[in-house]
Amino acid sequence: MRCVIVGAGVSGLLAARALEGAGWETVVLDKGRGVGGRMATRRMADGVFDHGAQFFTARSEEFKKLVEEWTDAGAATEWSRGFADADAEREPDGHPRYRGSSGMTSIPKHLADGLDVRTGERAVHVLRSGSEWEVRCESGLSERGDALLLTAPVPQSLALVGGIVPTYRREDLRRISYDPCVALMALLDGAADLPEPGGFQIKGEPLDWISDNHRKGISESPALTIHAGPRWSREHFGDPDEEVSAALLEHAEEALGRNVASHVIGTSVARWRYSWVTNNHTERFFVGVDSPPLVFAGDAFGEPKVEGASLSGLAAAEWIARRGG
Repeated sequence: MRCVIVGAGVSGLLAARALEGAGWETVVLDKGRGVGGRMATRRMADGVFDHGAQFFTARSEEFKKLVEEWTDAGAATEWSRGFADADAEREPDGHPRYRGSSGMTSIPKHLADGLDVRTGERAVHVLRSGSEWEVRCESGLSERGDALLLTAPVPQSLALVGGIVPTYRREDLRRISYDPCVALMALLDGAADLPEPGGFQIKGEPLDWISDNHRKGISESPALTIHAGPRWSREHFGDPDEEVSAALLEHAEEALGRNVASHVIGTSVARWRYSWVTNNHTERFFVGVDSPPLVFAGDAFGEPKVEGASLSGLAAAEWIARRGG
């Protein structure tokens, strides 16, 4: 039995590993240059930036076991047990926040090891051929499988297979919604002087988060990641990079109460159209077509964020494996 998986984020990669463990063959397709989705790390000169997901927590026993495996493998490590608030006050709460050992992408890279993962492959068309699914990519690559698992953000997945999924099921999926996030990466020529542990939660507008990746432990040089809040991100999503950079640096100076812009020696902007899930599907996966199986998974299903995406991928793989058995 063979499963084609679209999306090489943590959900798709964990599903692939689980299916391989159950005796399936898998291939994972992703339009990006690398694996990880929003567990993304980028380099600029000698600066390293986590510019998507910043950290993750482990609440359930199932996910705690996974995180223990990642830390034992050297892919993840604990970052802190609390962050500074808007008044630069930090009150550790005893609950671990984890990061990738060399950046958040360390974890998906670890999970992808040994799998058949094809990056730079944008899926553009899905066909049902008898008891199989065929996924055609922009490059001309075509992959067939007995099951199809879609782990990209739901609007992207629906654009790919919307006409195949029955109308009443599509309506359930269309209720899932997201907020965007505009992220700025700013390389500095001096210390950013953020309060320990280098992460600064604002949770509002116009900014949601500021962190120094040097103090976080992944960058040789001071390297700020600035996340705009959802409203600001929506209003300015299409603005030119130079305008976004100037505005977010100004807002960061207001939030931190110190000069930042004069120390910036390089910037880059990232735009996450589907960053925060605002309305999820309560179950950990969603069956779009029963036979041959077409399943949706990711952080919009069940619990949110990295933990939710991980558990969603595993649950979807378990269901697919049972169907194939």
